Amino acid sequence: MDQINKNKIVIFGAGKIGRSFIGQLFSLGGYEVVFIDINKALIEELVRRGRYPVIVKSVKDETIWVNNVRGVSSDDHLKVAGEIASAGIMSVSAGLSNLHGIIPLIAYGLIKRYELFPNEPLDIIIAENMRDASAYFRSSLTGYLPGDYPVDRLMGLVETSIGKMVPIMLKRDTEADILQIFAEPYNTLILDKKAFKNPIPSIDGLAPKDNMKAWVDRKLYIHNLGHASAAYIGYLENPEFIYLYEVLARKKIFIAVRETMMEAARILLKIYPEEFTSVSLRDHIDDLLERFQNRALGDTIFRVGCDLRRKLGKDDRLAGAIRLGFELGLPYSRILYALVCATHFRAADENGMMLPDDKEFEEVYSRGIDSVLTEICGFNTFDHKDIFMKASEIDQSIKI
Repeated sequence: MDQINKNKIVIFGAGKIGRSFIGQLFSLGGYEVVFIDINKALIEELVRRGRYPVIVKSVKDETIWVNNVRGVSSDDHLKVAGEIASAGIMSVSAGLSNLHGIIPLIAYGLIKRYELFPNEPLDIIIAENMRDASAYFRSSLTGYLPGDYPVDRLMGLVETSIGKMVPIMLKRDTEADILQIFAEPYNTLILDKKAFKNPIPSIDGLAPKDNMKAWVDRKLYIHNLGHASAAYIGYLENPEFIYLYEVLARKKIFIAVRETMMEAARILLKIYPEEFTSVSLRDHIDDLLERFQNRALGDTIFRVGCDLRRKLGKDDRLAGAIRLGFELGLPYSRILYALVCATHFRAADENGMMLPDDKEFEEVYSRGIDSVLTEICGFNTFDHKDIFMKASEIDQSIKI
């Protein structure tokens, strides 16, 4: 290994976002794509074929072939380190629950790179839906790096806003072809312009932004909030609904979801008046609602609404937006209605199974709505008295 391959991207995570989004963008942009993953069967097939299909789900399915692809097992630590050492850029899209196992591998690769190329910084695109992602990666990685490693000079931690929707694939789909992946046509990756240490890759689909926090919040409090609200309001209306497009086909629910998203938009506009306009946020909401209704995606209420402990968490899509509205003195009643609807959410997957954590969530709600607001959402009865009172009124009206 005697040089950096500027046109090689190493992607940790050969899952939904890794293959359908990051891998696709960089492959089409002329990059060699190297996936690192724990799934050995998937890696072996990537090595054997050197390409994979992305099935774009819309009015008519379209297949995009992602070429110039390799795979490396995450168990092969030496080889992984070598790939990182010689990469032009890197991305992580492995899922939050898997980061603890990936961070040491990345650090090992960065140390190897520093030994071989002490003046070559590496930009790491953090393709995870998490707030303050760069701070998390910086803190986690420095725990495994030598004390004299020049973090600020050699590591570009690039936060993103992942707006691409990739539905759960049925068992029959993965069995038909382990490498195929479904996705929607949307293909724009919003990322932090200021975080790059190297020149930003000149490829279609990358949308660098100066104020990244605003765009991360837009994703969380407009996209994620609207998605979840549709699932929770829709399930309460009719527990027999399966698909999101069924929910939004009901005019009453569509209007309720849109008004919920608009309420959140007014909160964002108050926080970021120089980044957004009421027109741009309204247009974004209408575009999202159209995308949510893409029948070809087959997006289920279960997928969109499950994992209640996380999605109703203190700083997540609903509770986080309510807290901001409360602090700014802006209306939040529609968002609060969606949150209370969520406490009644009991949707199951194709096998009739709920997530284990969601079964445990039922136990919290069984002690009353106040328990959810304190234990899950992080509100307290002293500072947020009005939230508790309004939530209780909504909960009682739903039960009636």
